[in-house]
Amino acid sequence: MKFPQRWIATAGVVILSLIAVGGFSLAIYAAWLFHDMPDASDLADYRPPTATRVYAWDGTLIGEYSKERRIFVSYDQIPTQVVNAFLAAEDHNFFKHGGVDPMGLMRAMGKNVLNAAHGKRLEGGSTISQQVAKNVLLTNEATVGRKLKEAILAQRLEQSLTKPHILELYLNEIWLGYHSYGVVAAAYNYFGKPLSELDLAECAYLAALPKGPDNYHPVRNKAAAIRRRNFILSQMADLNMVTRAQAQAAMREDLKVQTAPARTKYHDADYFVEEVRQRGFATLGKRLDEGGYYVRTTLDPRLQTAARVALMKGLENYDHRHGWRGAWGHVENPDGWEKQALASTPPSERRDWRAARIESAEGGSVRVVQADGGGHGYLAANDVAWARAGKGLKRGDLVFVEPTQSPGTYNLRQTPIVNGALVAIDPSSGRTLAMVGGYSFSLSNFNRATQARRQPGSSFKPFVYAAALENGYTPASLVLDGPISLPGAKAGDVWSPENFHKGYLGMLPLRRGLELSLNTMTVRLAQGVGMPKVVNMAKRAGVVTDMEPVLAMALGAGETTPFKLTAAYSAFVNGGRRVNPHLIEVVEDGQGKPVLNADQRDCPKCTSPFNGEESPRVPLGGEQIMDPVTAYQITTMLQGVVQRGTAAQASSLGRPIGGKTGTTNDYRSAWFVGFSPDIVVGVFVGFDDNRSLGDNETGAVDAVPIFIDFMQTALKGTPVHDFRPPKDVKFGYVNGIREAFRPGTEPKPRPVAIPSLAEPFSPGGPINPSPVPGGPAPVVTPPKKAPADLNGLY
Repeated sequence: MKFPQRWIATAGVVILSLIAVGGFSLAIYAAWLFHDMPDASDLADYRPPTATRVYAWDGTLIGEYSKERRIFVSYDQIPTQVVNAFLAAEDHNFFKHGGVDPMGLMRAMGKNVLNAAHGKRLEGGSTISQQVAKNVLLTNEATVGRKLKEAILAQRLEQSLTKPHILELYLNEIWLGYHSYGVVAAAYNYFGKPLSELDLAECAYLAALPKGPDNYHPVRNKAAAIRRRNFILSQMADLNMVTRAQAQAAMREDLKVQTAPARTKYHDADYFVEEVRQRGFATLGKRLDEGGYYVRTTLDPRLQTAARVALMKGLENYDHRHGWRGAWGHVENPDGWEKQALASTPPSERRDWRAARIESAEGGSVRVVQADGGGHGYLAANDVAWARAGKGLKRGDLVFVEPTQSPGTYNLRQTPIVNGALVAIDPSSGRTLAMVGGYSFSLSNFNRATQARRQPGSSFKPFVYAAALENGYTPASLVLDGPISLPGAKAGDVWSPENFHKGYLGMLPLRRGLELSLNTMTVRLAQGVGMPKVVNMAKRAGVVTDMEPVLAMALGAGETTPFKLTAAYSAFVNGGRRVNPHLIEVVEDGQGKPVLNADQRDCPKCTSPFNGEESPRVPLGGEQIMDPVTAYQITTMLQGVVQRGTAAQASSLGRPIGGKTGTTNDYRSAWFVGFSPDIVVGVFVGFDDNRSLGDNETGAVDAVPIFIDFMQTALKGTPVHDFRPPKDVKFGYVNGIREAFRPGTEPKPRPVAIPSLAEPFSPGGPINPSPVPGGPAPVVTPPKKAPADLNGLY
């Protein structure tokens, strides 16, 4: 049959038209597909988001910040064994192909025919170059268009980057499960060791994970994980990357990993690390979580651990004094009680506490059973008595217990509801050596050291006395401790402050007012100095940023934080300088370039080569806010607080120690800020809702014991030395105590019994407790020019 010429021509036109339309459509599709194609050359300078690592002063890793936990490592630092394992698992022709492996693609297609028939997951046949293109430049959408882009970008990638560079990107970028991006993070999280310490079997297991970390989970899918690992080991032997004997030895190893991804091995600095994160975010913004910064902090791990232990112990002691509040749960039916008990966990810092059930509470003994199956036994007799004096115990109660050293005996434990903070600062530099913002970060991440604004009570008084000494008063000046009534805040109101013990001691030198924390004497002193000057002193020291100039503030009625108050005390110890209290010492980027440095002192010759001349002297940091003599005078008076005043317990440390207690109205907050020549420590105890701590729960009762516990560790092994007086200070005796004076204000000598020069100096010598009528007359040196409103204070 012959087709007419006309039909043939028509068919030809139709075919050519279809080809043209198809070509045009293909061109349009290609234009659409590749209009936003990334530039592979951009990867030349690409660095994947990496974790910022936070270190203590001594190099201990204390924390990490990241969206993707990744630790970048250059190719030349990756062990050959790790590289070979991933090549054997993912792309053993990597160093031969140009980005796409046709043979590998054909093998994958052949396997996919069988996989599809059996309903298994299809293989992609992607080379490592393709995976880098997909992971870094493309999305994970499963479309033909994305695969085409991936292949083209892989080829362009090979033209732009070296093979080692592509491998470096791959091994740092890839997701390996267990909160791990990249091989370094995976080595730490799975095996708790650096990449260089992985053995052959561990390298092979990590190489198994790109196919699907959940498919080869080391706990949930352990058998499949071992099979995949062993297959890779066999591949490595086939490719002559290892010997057959080495591969078989590795195959015999069990797969043992950490039960949870490792963050850091040091766990005592949670409040500190979070505070560093907040301060770092304020400076670096979102870059903090992905910039791979090196952050060296001021933290001393030994002191930080001591601070956490001391604060937790002190809060538990307070809680124990106030009785057993009862069980935290109860189960009537013993069947399945373990699951309910284990749902409530103790504070993470108390790793030895165990959830338990009271099995019997008859007679004089109480039997308990651990919920985790770890054992059973009896509560210690003193804990039974303590519990029965409180809310009691009964069968079925769920409680926390802690095994004692005596087998079968447990202590009853209770999580305190009271809270507190401890801050330790180097007074010369402002370095924050330790910071604990509460009983347990796992229960509350509210940092009471930096966020809890509370009245400091009498711990504010040293700044009143410092203002007085800066404005004409001397240690020999006398102030009346007696009843006083002043106009109140409202018209017609009368404010009549009283001393803690309600009594009055008459005319006293300044030292005794501070040592005994006398309220009426302090108010009279503030009235004599003038509250604007007291406020100015508090602001310059950094206690507050603003304060009403009213006399109630002289007794600590304003608000501050433990961090600010502790830092402000540094000026008394360092010669009157306000230092910058800081937590971050140095921040460097991934290339080691400095981003932040806390030490801003100018030293132009510090980087000069040695030329035989004297070494450059670095100036002291901080603003001079008071005369060095004033600072030393307050220091010696606060030593008296420890030796014969409200903090006398702290004298048990046997070191030169000063400090001041503080207790607010209704016993709502208890404070102690104490110091040695090298460290200032602030302790705060109080409830988060600002309720009363209870009668007689003072700074001396609640805060001083915590300070003592901490300082016993902090001072251990350190040399003993006294507070250094300024060069121009003059000394004179007032009531048998050697006092420091500014030149020209010291008392005139008169015949008195002077201690032997062989006796070591101590501001805590014998003293007549109060110069009352009939007692020996004290030496009095009034100010050179008395304020106009002294009202007979002298």
